[in-house]
Amino acid sequence: MAESTITTVEHRFPCDNCGADFRFDPTTDQLTCDFCGNTAAIESSGPWASIISELDFKQAVNAKLADADLEETRVNTCPNCGAQTEYDPAIHAAECPFCATPFVTDTGAHRHIKPRGLLPFAMDERASKAAVLDWLGGLWFAPNGLAEYARKGRKMNGIYVPYWTFDADTKSRYTGQRGTFYYETRTVIRDGKRQQIRVRKTRWRAVSGRVARFFDDVLVLASRSLPKTYTDGLEPWDLSALEPYKPEYLAGFRAEGYQVELVDGFGEARAFMDRMIRRDVKYDIGGDDQRVGTVQTQVSDVTFKHILLPIWVAAYKYRGKSYRFVVNGRTGRIQGERPYSAWKIAFAVLIGLVLALGAGFVIANSQ
Repeated sequence: MAESTITTVEHRFPCDNCGADFRFDPTTDQLTCDFCGNTAAIESSGPWASIISELDFKQAVNAKLADADLEETRVNTCPNCGAQTEYDPAIHAAECPFCATPFVTDTGAHRHIKPRGLLPFAMDERASKAAVLDWLGGLWFAPNGLAEYARKGRKMNGIYVPYWTFDADTKSRYTGQRGTFYYETRTVIRDGKRQQIRVRKTRWRAVSGRVARFFDDVLVLASRSLPKTYTDGLEPWDLSALEPYKPEYLAGFRAEGYQVELVDGFGEARAFMDRMIRRDVKYDIGGDDQRVGTVQTQVSDVTFKHILLPIWVAAYKYRGKSYRFVVNGRTGRIQGERPYSAWKIAFAVLIGLVLALGAGFVIANSQ
C-alpha cells in the first residue's frame, strides 16, 4: 500500500468518575468500570449507524484505499503459534491467549486495513466458562476430574478474531450433459433358476446454458492462530447483527490482527463461490444425472469488509499436555481439543467383549 500518515490506535477509555479503565460488559452492552462500578453507554453514530459500507476490492489491491480505511496498532507475534494480538503499549510481557506461550511483546506497529464492523460479545467470561464445563462434563471417555481441573484452571480470554467478507456478482456460461434414466429388462440365472431383472441405464444429451448468482458476505477466516476446523465449527455467525466498528467494544478485550492477506482471502472466497456455481449449474442442467463440462465465470463488483468476531479462548495444561477450547462469544457454541482416559476406553472395550461372548454363549445354547 502507498505510504501515508496513519494514526496509531489505543483502545483505552478512562472512567469519568475515578480514572480507571472502562471495559465493555457483554451482559449490559455498555462500558463498565470494575474499580468504582460506574457505567457509560456506547454512543450511537446516528440513524444510519447500522449501515456498514463495503470497500472496493480493486482499490485495495491497487493500494488506493483512503487513509481513513487504514490504521496502525501495536501487536505482538507469538513465537509458538504465530498469532498477532493487539496489546496496550504499556504492557511489556504477556502470554499468548491462543496457546498459553509466554513472550515479551514487540515494540513495533502493525499497519492494516481498519475493521469496518464487528459482532460485540454477548456472553461474559462466566457464561462462556460455564458452557465449557457443561461441554467437558458431557464428553465420553474423558478423564475423571477433567471438568473440576478446568473449573480451577486459568481464566478465559476474550478475543476479537479477524475475518474477511466478500460480495461479488457472478455470471457463468457452461457446457455439460443431461442424463435421463431408462431401464432395460434382462434375463439372468440365479440359483439355477431363470429370472428377469431391470437394469438402469442413462441416456446422455449435450446441453449448455447460463447461470447467475450474487454472493453476499462470503465469510473467510483471516487468522491462522486456531485450527480452521475449530472456527468453522463455531458457525453460524449472525452477521445481520454486525455493528459498525467502534473501539469501545474492544475495551477490556484483545483483538487479533489478520494474518491472511486480502488477496489470499479472496482466493478462498472464490473457491467457495465456484462450488456454489457448480451446484447451480447442475441444478440448471436438470434431468436425473448431470455431467459438468466447462464453466466460464465473469466476476464483477467485488467488495469486501474486514470484520471482527468474538471468541472466548481457554488454553491450559492437563497432566503435561496443552489443550485449547474456543467458544462462540455470541451463541456459546464450543469446539476444542479433549483428552481421553485410557483406562475408561480399555474398560469399555472389555465390557463390549464380555457382552459379545455372553451373547454368543446364549445363541450357541439355544441352537
